[in-house]
Amino acid sequence: MERIRLWENGISDDQVRTVVESLRNGAVIIWPTDTIYGIACDALNPKAIDRICRLKRLNPDKNLLSIVCSDISQASEYARIENKAFKLMKNNVPGPYTFILKAASRLPNVFKGRKTVGIRIPDYFPARKIAEMLGNPLLNASVDFDDDDYARSPELIEEAYSGQCDMLLLGPEGRTTPSTIIDCTGSDFKIVRQGAGTIDF
Repeated sequence: MERIRLWENGISDDQVRTVVESLRNGAVIIWPTDTIYGIACDALNPKAIDRICRLKRLNPDKNLLSIVCSDISQASEYARIENKAFKLMKNNVPGPYTFILKAASRLPNVFKGRKTVGIRIPDYFPARKIAEMLGNPLLNASVDFDDDDYARSPELIEEAYSGQCDMLLLGPEGRTTPSTIIDCTGSDFKIVRQGAGTIDF
């Protein structure tokens, strides 16, 4: 597994270019976010998405799939963000939240059976910068862990996923609390999973 060591809450342009090139070639990466370390790939690459779904045992027809975007503008290309949801997101991103929104037609085929998509704009600059330079979102799923040490330590995460992923972005210590999930598809928004952060309605 290729390693790229990140500096404190930052990433160089050369590092971003290396990551983006790998993603465009179908790589599956492990990377830090503002919550739990994630397993990610180019959200427009069907083969890479299939690898993550098999690795995580996800059924695209049943499990919520989330994408990491650089900002609300990029998110609006892949999800239908109505005024009320836009205001909520504007007041709370970047942050540790997943917004369930109605999917837009531009999403890849793996999303076609679903009417919704989870949108993440994390409060972690390298993740947003990678999505920005890639030019489209990344599909992201949290790493699995039975022991908190395996969530916090990038080296232990690397050990657990050795041979299954292509690249590790070695960043800060991970966290064990997932994002808070907010369903924005109805007239009344609701928290479906309370995680990190306190959402400002």
